[in-house]
Amino acid sequence: MAAVAITDLRQHLGYLKPSDIGHIEEAYQFSDAAHQGQFRLSGLPYISHPVAVAEIVADWQLDAQAVMAALLHDVMEDTEVSKQQIAERFGKPVAELVDGLSKLDRIEFQSQEDAQAENFRKMLLAMARDVRVILIKLADRLHNMRTLDAMAPAHRKRIARETIDIYAPIANRLGLNALFLELQDLSFKHLYPLRYRILAHAIKTARQGQIR
Repeated sequence: MAAVAITDLRQHLGYLKPSDIGHIEEAYQFSDAAHQGQFRLSGLPYISHPVAVAEIVADWQLDAQAVMAALLHDVMEDTEVSKQQIAERFGKPVAELVDGLSKLDRIEFQSQEDAQAENFRKMLLAMARDVRVILIKLADRLHNMRTLDAMAPAHRKRIARETIDIYAPIANRLGLNALFLELQDLSFKHLYPLRYRILAHAIKTARQGQIR
């Protein structure tokens, strides 16, 4: 799995310099070792998630520091790795990005009320002094939404509601239209599965009629 993951990631990094790609591969190795023995609910090794987030960030052509932070975004929360260790190994800017993401995760855990959604959005944007933190967080949320089927129904609905109330509007505010639409679509799928299937079938039928 590890060899496949790093090979897949390399295919998204063609816009970066070879030296940057080398640093990203170091961050991958570090994250893979830190998450060793951890698995997603899907059964895949946990490293599959940060790699997927890094691929999304790379597809947006963010800089090497952002891609490295995407690979490392959960190590402070889920492992024994400290901010100081990240700074010593990968530089202070990367450590600040990872720390910023960890702080956003802690806010997310504390805020549960739908009525607080607007305040929560403002808090997220205010706390993320570097816009790359928000972009990596959005990439993280996108991959979690794409793999939400592995979770229990109650958790799926909670995360979908949080996504449509908080993260989709932030994507829209930042002008990330494709991301905004995908987050909305995935949220609707899990909040209203029957309606989603009916609409999806109707759209498919209409498109087939147009082709004829």
